[in-house]
Amino acid sequence: MQTNEGKLDRMIRVIVGLVLLSLTLVGPQSMWGLVGLVPLLTGLVGYCPLYSVLGINSCPLQK
Repeated sequence: MQTNEGKLDRMIRVIVGLVLLSLTLVGPQSMWGLVGLVPLLTGLVGYCPLYSVLGINSCPLQK
């Protein structure tokens, strides 16, 4: 499994994931905040399965 996310893309995903996860503790306190696990995990791992399917690669190190 090769990384297909660039540094900026990964940082944005981690931030968005943490913000969405925080919705389970503060604010509306809805379980929909668990959706934040998806961008958080893909940002930490650096691999997005949807990017692979669509042929997108934001990682500048690979061609």
